[in-house]
Amino acid sequence: MRSILFFGVLIGYIYCQETFVGDQVLEIIPTNEEQVKNLRLLETEAHLQLDFWKPLTTLGEKVHVRIPFFRLQAVKIFLEYHEIPYSIMIEDVQVLLDKENEEMFFPRKRESSGSFNFGAYHTLEEIFQEMDSLAEQYPALVSKLQIGYSFENRPMNVLKFSTGGNKPAIWLDAGIHAREWVTQATALWTANQIASDYGKDPSITALLDKMDIFLLPVTNPDGYVFSYTTNRMWRKTRSKVPGNICVGVDPNRNWDAGFGGPGASDNRCSDSYHGPSANSEVEVKSIVDFIKNHGNIKAFITLHSYSQLLMFPYGYKCTRTADYDELNGVAQKAAESLTSLYGTKYKVGPICSVIYQASGGSIDWSYDYGIKYSFAFELRDTGRYGFLLPTNQIVPTAEETWKGLKTIMEHVRDHPY
Repeated sequence: MRSILFFGVLIGYIYCQETFVGDQVLEIIPTNEEQVKNLRLLETEAHLQLDFWKPLTTLGEKVHVRIPFFRLQAVKIFLEYHEIPYSIMIEDVQVLLDKENEEMFFPRKRESSGSFNFGAYHTLEEIFQEMDSLAEQYPALVSKLQIGYSFENRPMNVLKFSTGGNKPAIWLDAGIHAREWVTQATALWTANQIASDYGKDPSITALLDKMDIFLLPVTNPDGYVFSYTTNRMWRKTRSKVPGNICVGVDPNRNWDAGFGGPGASDNRCSDSYHGPSANSEVEVKSIVDFIKNHGNIKAFITLHSYSQLLMFPYGYKCTRTADYDELNGVAQKAAESLTSLYGTKYKVGPICSVIYQASGGSIDWSYDYGIKYSFAFELRDTGRYGFLLPTNQIVPTAEETWKGLKTIMEHVRDHPY
């Protein structure tokens, strides 16, 4: 009976999810300025419903775009007419989604031992339960804080790792973009690693003896739930404006750092819509208020996917920060640490030069607020699976990311300011 009930739950889940049958992800590489111009024209055609997983930046840089099945022929004709080279990166998005569904549900439901499976993608409720479990298992080190509520009234739950006292702190968040599931999973693995390593690993013990760590595994809980239950490709928040059919704001274009500038859209239906004003999203404002009220945050690190990048400010402008040399050195060292485990290569540099100019981002805000050590990771992969990273890559991704994170955290500890 139990297996029949579970099968019904699985079928219900698949039935509720939007379908992406026949959708393809193309890799496009413009080779001249005329091709760039035509691709920018393609981006503006809202009726095509194109989903740019890796947006157009500069000449010669790869573009990844998911194209709905019913628009494939038109887009390919456009590309071929303008002699823009492309290749098929993902033949059928739904095939990967179906595989993800199997991986997500069946292994997770076999956890009869009661131990949490960090190599699976979990529901928001299961993530919250594991956060509670960590706080119960390590009461002298881990506590759970609620820093606010999402638009749909879900709690913004943060884990605090502290050995006591009023110490300087490191902020770490994940999942600001809903569909970047490997980031939420990596954050939860990291939380367990920090808790279990204290007192055993000399580096994490020395770190927590001098600093606190605040970890927010799911920065965009409404978007995450929606991506889990309804539309796997959902990116934004789920805020609504009366009289407008378009839902949500890109929470990483909503910070008060060059708000509304290049790389952010004023189109409410766009995936990069910046919102009506800076901090309009309650999820963003909750973090801003917490950081300001704490008063002693020395590092701000955020986890995104995908592209295998380690970046620092600025994104909203293309000028170097006063701390460029130090931030670049720390990021290079962290990337080397990360690569040392499985050979995963990361590109390092300021947001504006590594990807594209993007306004209203979190680490630009944190840096301008005075948090010198502000970094953004873009985790695995480089496009083979994109946002649909197989579950067997979750733990390896988390393990290598942890090596990079520790390198940054140790530098922060050893270079007070």
